[in-house]
Order: sequence, then structure tokens, then C-alpha cells
Amino acid sequence: ARRTPLSRRMTDSRFARRIALAALVLGLAAGRAFAQGGDYIVAVVNQEVVTAAELEQRIAQVRDDASRSHTPLPPAGVLRQQVLDTLIDERVLVTNARDSGVRIDETELDRAVANIAAQNQLTLPQLRDRLRSEGVEFVKFRDNVKDKMLVERVREREVASRIQISDAEIDALIEQRRSGAGAGAQYDIAQILVSVPDGASIAVVSERRERALAALRRVRGGEDFATVAREISDDGNRAKGGEVGMRAADRLPDVFVKAVHLLKVGDIAPDLLRSGAGFHVLKLVDRKDIGAFTVQQVHTRHILLRLSAELTAEAATRRLEQFKRDILTGKTTFEQLARVNSEDSSAAQGGDLGWTSAGQFVPEFEDAISRLDVGGISDPVVTRFGIHLIQLVERRETTLDRKQQREQARNILREKKFEDAYVDWLRDLHGQAYIELRDPPQ
Repeated sequence: ARRTPLSRRMTDSRFARRIALAALVLGLAAGRAFAQGGDYIVAVVNQEVVTAAELEQRIAQVRDDASRSHTPLPPAGVLRQQVLDTLIDERVLVTNARDSGVRIDETELDRAVANIAAQNQLTLPQLRDRLRSEGVEFVKFRDNVKDKMLVERVREREVASRIQISDAEIDALIEQRRSGAGAGAQYDIAQILVSVPDGASIAVVSERRERALAALRRVRGGEDFATVAREISDDGNRAKGGEVGMRAADRLPDVFVKAVHLLKVGDIAPDLLRSGAGFHVLKLVDRKDIGAFTVQQVHTRHILLRLSAELTAEAATRRLEQFKRDILTGKTTFEQLARVNSEDSSAAQGGDLGWTSAGQFVPEFEDAISRLDVGGISDPVVTRFGIHLIQLVERRETTLDRKQQREQARNILREKKFEDAYVDWLRDLHGQAYIELRDPPQ
């Protein structure tokens, strides 16, 4: 047996945290205390274990995913180590979250499971059937969801406590934006990322660079960027063709902005960009120039049904789906249904929530709004408050007052500092964790 420090690479992204069915089926929670049958333990992490069978199952899943997406994989030995590192990272995060004192009650857990089913367009019975076909017990699935929620909650608390923002920093950012140094620009960037592991050898770095150069030659030669991104990229946005989405310049890495700010919309950066994550091929999908303190706001209305012993998630979903059909066919209006049925204080106003800026609603609600056209109505959306039907009434851009400017600056600085604080937190967890790698039994 041998003890080793945990890898330093990041295993998660702040901008991609929704619980995905496929990832949960693979299993986020830690392993059992004992290996069974002909299986054996390959690693011990705190009080949990990683077994050889689990490692091989995860490797097989990675190979299947790579085959479907035509993504090249590293040599078998490197792939095995990368997958083992990922499993160990998961154990460190989960065991820390379980020992943190944070608790998830059963009502919260039920809502999270219902949300996963809704996101995958499944009813709860269909979700159970899907899991059974994947060989996953529903009880284990719920435990995995609970562990994921614990990790998210502890991470937000611990990382936020490490971020310090001074009034001087806020003043400096406001002045910078006023002076026009990068203010007002928003970029929609797509990327193809070929990742480079921490501590990679010269040979591995060279191989990854050649792979990225091959992708750059393909897209500059006329191949569709999104298609190549789905095939090659290691980025979490590859399913969307590598597109990150429209973001203000000061909410993007400076090296990204520097690489694309002179490009025309639709252009591809002529050279590879090297970062701590690996090699990037960048495309400027769109650009928008707005005032330094201008933000986009949305005007929405909703109908909220709260879950109870009398109203299950499935029944509430069916009811809201019928409401949507009645509105679309002209039988009634959104406002009329909200006044009669919504269990929110906005019911008397026909469900009207007024004008709001980003960050004022829970993530699931905001995500649903972001995908709506003006006048559009969402499918039922599950949040911790219940299940909603949402309509986007209008969008607009507005200028912030002084107090709002300072709050926006604080949020920008917090977001920019989050990743570094997260890496520091992970590094501390790694240093505190007991990690023992075990050789196969003789």
C-alpha cells in the first residue's frame, strides 16, 4: 500500500452545476466499506473506499461516451489514473460535506429528485424505470442526490467565507468601468478545450497541443466549429458546440478577452490560447457593447403550486401542463389562472413579478427564463418553493443607480475571486484528507 497526495486539478465548474441524470447514474457518492466477491479496494479516502470494479465501470462509461462523441482518449494507463483521480476527488468532497454538520431534509431531497425527473422530461415512475434499466437502485440514487446537494451547499458556504472584498476594490472597479477600460463589452465566445493534466510530461503537453492545433486547422479550414467542439472539446459546454454564452468582459478570463476583442463576429482566433486548463481554440460568436452600468432585466409572471401530501409533484406538473395548453389554445389567460390557482403572494396581480435583474431568482427559475422568448411560457419548473409555470413578458436594458452599481461591482469581484478561492479550498481539503492507494492483491 502507498499513500499519495490528491491531484490538484479542479473537478467542477461554477458555471455548470446542474445535477445531470447521467452523472448521478454513474454515482457521485462514496463506495461501500468492503469490496465484495472478487473485487478489491484500489484506494481508501478518509473513511470511504474506491473499488476496482467501480473504477473499471467508470472507465467503461468514459470510453462509451468518447466513442459516441468521437472524442480521442489518452493511453489506457493515463486514462485509468485520470478516472481514479476523479473518483478520489469525489470521495474527498463528499466525506468533507458529510462531516460538515450541514443537513438536507427529506422535503428538500424529494424536490431535488422531482427536479431531476422534470429536467430529463420524465415522471418519477419513468425515472425509477430508467435507473433500474441502468442497474441503479433508487435508494442509492437518492443518496447520491443528497450527497451532491451537501457538496454544493458546503462549497458555497466555505468558498464564500474565503472571499474578502474591500470598499477600495469596489471603488477601483467602478472607476475602471466609468473610464471605459473594457467597460460595456459583452462577448459570446465558443471554445474547443484540449485539457492538459497538472504535472503533465513534455510528451503529454506536446500531444495535447498537436490535438488542439489539428482542431484549429479544421475549423479555420471551414469545418463547423460546433461539430468539431462536440467531437474534441473537454469543456463542459461541448454539448452546446462549445458556446459559453453572452458574458460581460469583466466576467471572463482576461486572456480570453485579449484573444477575441479585436475579432469580428464569427471569426476564429488565429492562434491557440494556452491557459492553466490546457489549449483553447476560440471563436467570437457575438459581441454587444452597452453602457458601463447597464444591465438586462426581465419582466415575468408565474403560477406557483406548492407540494404537499395532497398535491404530489406529478399531479402538480400535470395540472400546470394543462394550464399551459389552455393558455396556448386561448381558453383562458395566464393572469386569470394565476389569480385563481397560484399559491404565491403575486396571485392577486395575476402572477406578475415585475422587473428583476439577474440573481434575484433561484437558479432553476432563472435558467427557465433565459430559454424563453418574449411571450413564451415554460414547461413546469421545480424549485425549492414548489412547481412553477413561468411567462416572460418583456426584456429591457436599464441603468443602475449608485447603490446598485456598488452591489454589481461587489458581485463581479466575488465571481472573479470565486475560482481561486475554490482551488485554495480544494487544496486544503486535499492536504487534510487521508488517501491510500492499494496495489492489486497477489
